[in-house]
Amino acid sequence: MATPILVTGGTGTLGRHVVPLLRAAGHPVRVLSRRGGRTGDGVTHVTADLLTDADLVPATRGVDTVLHLAGGAKGDDRAAGNLVRAARRAGVTHLVHVSVVGADRVPLAWMRSKLDAERAVVDSGLPWTVLRAAQFHDLVLTMLATMARLPVVPVPGGLRLQPVDAGEVAARLVELALGAPAGLTPDLAGPGTHGVDELLTGYLTATGRRRPRLPVRVPGRAGRAYREGANLARPGATVGVRTWDDFLARRAQRPWRRG
Repeated sequence: MATPILVTGGTGTLGRHVVPLLRAAGHPVRVLSRRGGRTGDGVTHVTADLLTDADLVPATRGVDTVLHLAGGAKGDDRAAGNLVRAARRAGVTHLVHVSVVGADRVPLAWMRSKLDAERAVVDSGLPWTVLRAAQFHDLVLTMLATMARLPVVPVPGGLRLQPVDAGEVAARLVELALGAPAGLTPDLAGPGTHGVDELLTGYLTATGRRRPRLPVRVPGRAGRAYREGANLARPGATVGVRTWDDFLARRAQRPWRRG
């Protein structure tokens, strides 16, 4: 029987694309999460906590490849460090990690946590691959929906995003996981660069809303970094196919939940 591939965050936005792609490629999958899930059709679930290190060693035992997709608002550096230690003990031969474009250039605590997670992987002593991706369409949609709940929407000037399809990121990660360790690979971003005001206009139009807007300036070093495009993909990046406009148009065909 083939060795299973371990996927952390396999029940999240990205993981829900990655797991079926791995199965379609003929690989059994072991999904790691804190709550577990239903086992079947070549997919098994194990419970472990990346932040506390609980049950990580048995979760990684018997696998050669790990796709580390799990992430959160904080603690990504600690989670990656714990996973690395368990993976070393298990003899993992390929550790694939997804990070975020601009992790090494935007001076925010969350970005530093992402960069420290990358460093844990790079310094692990294990063969590794890291892919930095732009913001998923789904995440941008959630951000816009949250902004639109306010009676007056603050719009940060100079902030641009390159929304990318989560399915395309998943396909690239699976390709990397099934290949040889590749180190730091080119960034992956969507095919268009959009200012937040433009994104908000499209969202409000699609949902039939109107909101007054208040332009704001993001202060400090982080604001300067965003205005300089430090969160955008570097030259030579891989560019996705599905556009934000296509995603929004398809999403608009379904009922919107109003906040």
